[in-house]
Amino acid sequence: MTDIETQLETFRPELTGYCYRMLGSSFEAEDAVQDTMIRAWKGFGGFEGRSALRSWLYRIATNVCLTMLGSAQRRVRPMDLTPAGSGSATNPGEPRPDQIWVGPVPDERIFEGTDPAHLIAERESIRLAFVAALQHLPPRQRAVLILREVLAWSAQEVADLLDSTVAGVNSALQRARSTIAAADLTASAYQPLDADQRALLARYVQAFEAYDLTALTSLLHEDATLSMPPLPLWLRGHDDITAWMSGTGSGCRGSRLLPTVANGMPAFGQYRAAVSGEGHEPWALIVLELSGGRIAAVNNFLDTARLFPLFHLPARLN
Repeated sequence: MTDIETQLETFRPELTGYCYRMLGSSFEAEDAVQDTMIRAWKGFGGFEGRSALRSWLYRIATNVCLTMLGSAQRRVRPMDLTPAGSGSATNPGEPRPDQIWVGPVPDERIFEGTDPAHLIAERESIRLAFVAALQHLPPRQRAVLILREVLAWSAQEVADLLDSTVAGVNSALQRARSTIAAADLTASAYQPLDADQRALLARYVQAFEAYDLTALTSLLHEDATLSMPPLPLWLRGHDDITAWMSGTGSGCRGSRLLPTVANGMPAFGQYRAAVSGEGHEPWALIVLELSGGRIAAVNNFLDTARLFPLFHLPARLN
């Protein structure tokens, strides 16, 4: 690796986090960062240090993201599309294209080398609900909010990056804050050293693998949600979640869970018992949202063919 490439690569994790917040997809974020790196490598000779290397890279990454967003559909979560469904439903609906969903991201892709003292604050800014809320903002407002509120850039720095004015940046930030304030952002980031959270997750794994729905339900908030992208159906509340898991979703009985972390939240690779009776096969990446000592949301991402390799989860359990 050349000296230039080494310098550029040190910024890859934080650029990935920035592009993920902008785009709502870990796969698109990686594409955007790779495009940024290629453009920076090609243009490095003309850089001449007129600005900080970090600022220059963020300018390139921002332009890449704005271009991608110019022709993209806004990414959403199932609850953005339809009202909550019924747990007795036998048809969860036809899968929707990947391009419409806000997807999960592994913490390690974003937080490599992050100071542990800042890790919890960083994780707060990639929670699924927050990233989904960002997608409701026009692209330039989105960039302003992330740069000012998440990355703590000054209004002047953001204005220079976006070829705008301080007044324009402050106005965009005010409008963006109003939109974000209306979103439901009650879930908190995962703190691995928190004994209460560890105990809650241990009870969740025990209840899920035993398929003890009474014990499982006791861990959920009364208005907890269950979603299953790319399927559009989502559920709210104990009764509907229990009805689904005991009915149409009962094929999850006998599953095994492997822990990981996604979007600053506890997550699990779920493996269902193989039809052949031998071992367990990938079924979903489960991302939990915690609030007030209970589980506020269970997000089941079913695209295991792409997500399990991304999270370094095994292809099957024997």
